[in-house]
Amino acid sequence: MATQQSRSAARLMMAPAVVLLLGWMLVPLSMTLYFSFKKYLPLRGGDLGWVGFENYSRFVSSSAFWPSVQTTLIIVGSVLLITVIFGVLLALLLDQPMWGQGIVRILVIAPFFVMPTVSALVWKNIFMDPVNGLFAHLWRVFGAEPVQWLSQASLPSLIMIVSWQWLPFATLILLTAIQSLDSEQLEAAEMDGASPLKRFWYIILPHLGRAITIVILIQTIFLLAVFAEIFVTTGGAFGTKTLTYLIFQRVLESQNVGLGSAGGVYAIILANIIALFLMRIVGKNLDA
Repeated sequence: MATQQSRSAARLMMAPAVVLLLGWMLVPLSMTLYFSFKKYLPLRGGDLGWVGFENYSRFVSSSAFWPSVQTTLIIVGSVLLITVIFGVLLALLLDQPMWGQGIVRILVIAPFFVMPTVSALVWKNIFMDPVNGLFAHLWRVFGAEPVQWLSQASLPSLIMIVSWQWLPFATLILLTAIQSLDSEQLEAAEMDGASPLKRFWYIILPHLGRAITIVILIQTIFLLAVFAEIFVTTGGAFGTKTLTYLIFQRVLESQNVGLGSAGGVYAIILANIIALFLMRIVGKNLDA
């Protein structure tokens, strides 16, 4: 049992890391709140004084605000749906004995380690280019007209790119969960005459509940801040402007730090609302 002295020593050793972490989190947040109440234009006059809640009202009344929120939620929801469903299927496939199983697993997981900008450039120039892309050549083989992916199907294309990048993460977590399943349960169900579909539905899927919850929570945090893929492919055009990209435009393109900071506060509020919703709905699996 830990003594009072050992607990005090542990707190003392943890204190520098806690202070550093709090500073790393609180300083940017404090600066965002500070600038959100000011009219700050770095290249057009600098600090022009306090404006109160004017930046907040301007940002939320912008014609691009609600469409950007809608686009953000569509991307997050679609990518989560794709990665969870195909992640389960891939995890089940990779769990089966096969020749070169280790190499296959590495190849499936590899896209997760590719930088977002690199993966977006690969998809844009190698796969989705309407003239020389692989998809364009495939379309021509079947006598069809190549699709202008990033203009005619911009949002589905973006969802495809982001899903390709996050699918390996979901697969890895779900594969680990499947491998922790007691094989005796499956063998007993098989001996009792349960079909593969029933074994999956009543044994494997409930066992994956906690892993699926973890995948959803972690991916949601990062998907709310998707930026590089949009910047490289569409530049926010054709209905792909998310809340993060709108903030980028207000800060860097419009050189309005105060307005962008107000947008950052809205992004924090949106992220917390979604996080609370997920913790109440799917986070219950973590206590099971």
